[in-house]
Amino acid sequence: MGRQLSQQEIDAVFQNAQDRKREVSAIRFDFRRPDRIPKSQVRAIHLLHDTFVRNLVSSLSAYLRSYLAVNLVSVEQLSYAEFLDGLPSPTCMVSLGLKPYDGQGVLELNPSLVFPILEMLLGGSGKTTINIQRDITEIEQKLLDGLLRIILQDLREAWRVVTAVDFTVAAMETEPQLLHILAPNEAVVAIAVEVRIGETVGMMNIAMPSIVIKMMRQKFDQQWSLRKTHASLAEEERVLRFLRDASLVLEARLTGPTLTVQDLLGLEEGQLLTFDHPVGRPVDMEVNGGRKFSGRVVTTGKKRAFQVEEMRRPPYQGRTSGDESDAPSVDSG
Repeated sequence: MGRQLSQQEIDAVFQNAQDRKREVSAIRFDFRRPDRIPKSQVRAIHLLHDTFVRNLVSSLSAYLRSYLAVNLVSVEQLSYAEFLDGLPSPTCMVSLGLKPYDGQGVLELNPSLVFPILEMLLGGSGKTTINIQRDITEIEQKLLDGLLRIILQDLREAWRVVTAVDFTVAAMETEPQLLHILAPNEAVVAIAVEVRIGETVGMMNIAMPSIVIKMMRQKFDQQWSLRKTHASLAEEERVLRFLRDASLVLEARLTGPTLTVQDLLGLEEGQLLTFDHPVGRPVDMEVNGGRKFSGRVVTTGKKRAFQVEEMRRPPYQGRTSGDESDAPSVDSG
């Protein structure tokens, strides 16, 4: 028999079709970049190099005997070919050993930064406005050894909070396209640092293979958990500082007996109430109604005082039938 669908049934059919279409929607994956690291790890590297640039300011200022400013510009993932395309030519490039990890990194210093530094190392002011575009000579490379040693030392110290990496100079090159230490499509983490000496501004670029940093992911996670632990301890100390000036109510209380309201109303003058509290038993000190200390009531001068003898454990909840012997009694005489 033929049957005509209602409008609601027709809408339901189209809705189900749309839901199935959304379920099979594909996510693009770049098979040329299987070694890309998560953004959370990139942020951690950014924080790590914030420390690096802060240390580098003081180190280079003392070495060059001149005030300078160092700023972290960016931390991003690129292919090695893209990293090389963004560098000037000629320039000062150093391939870095990353022991104990396999692979090599790259450190690049722009000519606009290298030649003013060389002038300062030779006794000049480094304020030259001439834009020099030439290869670095072997003598100038030797003069840069001290500078590179300081940069790599600060880099080691910055990475030490995550893992020990021994950054060493493996080779020096002046043409970016001639430094074939990585495949062109291999992903790298590029760190761009701006160095300003007076009116002179130049860039220092660092590249590390993403596959090497990906191997350190567990160490980054451990360091992050430690940071969170330290942060929680710091938060506890901060709250404790706020609570130090808070007021508390202290009471040294001799625990008395329990009795009914009828017995309490029936008390008369001359009757005796026994507390069943031996003289040698310590007295409880309550802090805001909770038992905290035990000790003895003493005198100091013309005032009463409480001498703390031990900390009290939190009171247990409930009683058993065997605890009846500890219950105080009432003796009316």
